[in-house]
Amino acid sequence: MTFKSTSTSFIIAISLIGLSYVLFGVSLVWLLLPSAIFLGLLIYGSASIQSNFFAPAHCYTDIAEKQIALSFDDGPHQEFTPQVLSTLAQYNAFATFFVIGKNIQGNENILQQIDADGHSIGNHSYTHSYFVDFKNVQGFKDELNQTAESVFNIIGKRMKLFRPPYGVITPNLAKASNGLNYNIIGWSIRSFDTTAKPAHLITRHVQEQIKPGAIVLFHDTSDKTIQVLKQTLNFAKENGYKIVSLEHLLKINAYE
Repeated sequence: MTFKSTSTSFIIAISLIGLSYVLFGVSLVWLLLPSAIFLGLLIYGSASIQSNFFAPAHCYTDIAEKQIALSFDDGPHQEFTPQVLSTLAQYNAFATFFVIGKNIQGNENILQQIDADGHSIGNHSYTHSYFVDFKNVQGFKDELNQTAESVFNIIGKRMKLFRPPYGVITPNLAKASNGLNYNIIGWSIRSFDTTAKPAHLITRHVQEQIKPGAIVLFHDTSDKTIQVLKQTLNFAKENGYKIVSLEHLLKINAYE
């Protein structure tokens, strides 16, 4: 189910109701039913990145090999991102960091370290504001371009991976990311490491969902994530899983 197919079905439904009104006097109140369903699907399609409603998103891959990818949102963070990098290095594991443009200033050395350590960097907008989803197409492009320029000026690479703030995809965001040739990246395992849940419950939640081809969503913004990350890496090692980069897992390029 996509936005295009849903819109077509909605137009057909209201047309049939309109025709029934003209021919048989059916009440126009029936228009409320397809309208409510259409609105509900729009909300669901926007909020669920796995639905591929407005645009296709890479949320996992179907493979037999025991490989998974780790991703971290909302950095770079002066305190916690270096701890994540140190932990990953101990396990020879690679990850993708979806950075917020406004967080880069003052943390340029961390961005350089992410790149130097062999990890990839993706775009996570410039502001990540609560109102970012209400921007028009140009507004979304400005968000992406500001972060892209900041990253390029530091590591000299043009990003091709984009994770929408909050995992919300709107028609305008879809048009903007498509126009700038980004691959939209989602996840199959949401760790909920930014919630009030204790680390041991988050760890169990992540471990119960791990399977070949999974993409795990973390945030490099708290000490709790460091605890969960260590346990996740131990679990992966003990169960024969290899931690690979997103571009390796999905067979796509992280940069132009």
